[in-house]
Amino acid sequence: MRIDQVLPSLASRDAIGTHSLTLTGALRAAGVDSDIYYGNATPDVAELGRPITELGRTGRDRWLLYHASIGSPVFDIVSARREPKLVNYHNITPADLLDGWAPQVTYEVALGRSQLERLAPESRFAVADSAFNESELIEAGFVGTAVVPLLIDMTSTGQPADPAIARRLSAAKEGGGADLLYVGKISPHKAPHDLVKMLAVYRRLYDPLARLHLVGSPLGERYGPALESFIAELDLTDAVELAGSVEPAGLEAYFGAADVYVSASDHEGFCVPVVEAMGHGIPVVAFGVAAVPETVGEAGILLDSKEPLRFAAAVARVQGDAELRAELSRAAAERVTHFDLDRSKARFVELLTRATAA
Repeated sequence: MRIDQVLPSLASRDAIGTHSLTLTGALRAAGVDSDIYYGNATPDVAELGRPITELGRTGRDRWLLYHASIGSPVFDIVSARREPKLVNYHNITPADLLDGWAPQVTYEVALGRSQLERLAPESRFAVADSAFNESELIEAGFVGTAVVPLLIDMTSTGQPADPAIARRLSAAKEGGGADLLYVGKISPHKAPHDLVKMLAVYRRLYDPLARLHLVGSPLGERYGPALESFIAELDLTDAVELAGSVEPAGLEAYFGAADVYVSASDHEGFCVPVVEAMGHGIPVVAFGVAAVPETVGEAGILLDSKEPLRFAAAVARVQGDAELRAELSRAAAERVTHFDLDRSKARFVELLTRATAA
C-alpha cells in the first residue's frame, strides 16, 4: 500500500509545503510508501516531489491524499482518478475578504470552496489542522473527519538568528521603544493595516518610539503599495518595517527581538506564527476570530474588537506589566505542548493507516 500526497503547489517557507514533506517522512518511517505530486513548485524544493503529470496509471494499492487550500486544476486531475481519496484541509480564505485586491486569488479561493464541496462525496476520510477547519469540512458534507495540528516544529526555526538582522534590531532597541511583530502574508484579510492604525495610537498615547515589523511577502500587486501609502499618510514610515519574506535565520532574529506579537487577521484556519511566537516566549495580543481563540487558548490576550484604542491599550498593558508577561509566558509554554511535532506525526500516521485499512 502507498499514500501519495497531491498539492496544488509545493513551496519553500510555506506551512503546507513543510507539513507535507514532514508527513512524507513520517509515512515512510511507518512503512508506508509515499511521494508528493504537485501542480507547481519553487525551484529549491522541486526535486523533493514530482510534477502531477508524472502521477502515472491508477495504482491498485494506492491512495491519494489531497491537500485542499485553494482552487486548482490539480483538483480536476485528482477527482478524475479512480484511486480512493483522502483529504487534508488547511482552510480556504473566504473570497469576500480579498475581493477588489487580488482578482486572480479571489477567483482561486472561490473555486477552492466549490472544489472542497465536490471532494466530500469522494473522500473516504479527511483531516483538518484545527477544530475550526473540521467544522468547515463537516459543513461541506464530509463524513469521517479528525483534527491533527500541522506537522511543523513551532518552537524553533531550527536556525541561529541572522547576526546582521539581530544587530540592526538590537541597535534600534538601544534608542528605546517596544518592538511589535507580525509574521504572515501581507494581505487584506490578514489586516496589517489595522496593526498600523493601532501603532499610530500606541505611539501617541504610550510609547512614541515603538516600532512595528511586518514580516512576509505581499499578496498580489495592489495591497502592498496601498499599505505603504497608508503608512506614509500616517507619518509612520520610519516606525513600520515591511521586511518582506525572510529566511528562517532572519525570522529567528525577529522573534528574538520582539516584545509583543500582534495579529489583527480577519480569518485564520490555524495561524502558525501565533504558535511560533508563543514557542519563543513572546506574549500575544490578537483579534479573536475564526481559529485564533482555539489556537491561542488561554496563552494570550484575545480581543473581540480591533478598535485601535482598545488594541493599543491591550498591547500597552502586556508590555508594561511584568507579572502579566510572566503569566502569559508560562501559559504559552504549556500551550505549545499541544502542538508537539512527534505526537502529531504519530497521530496523523495512525489515522491514515486506520482509514486505509478500513
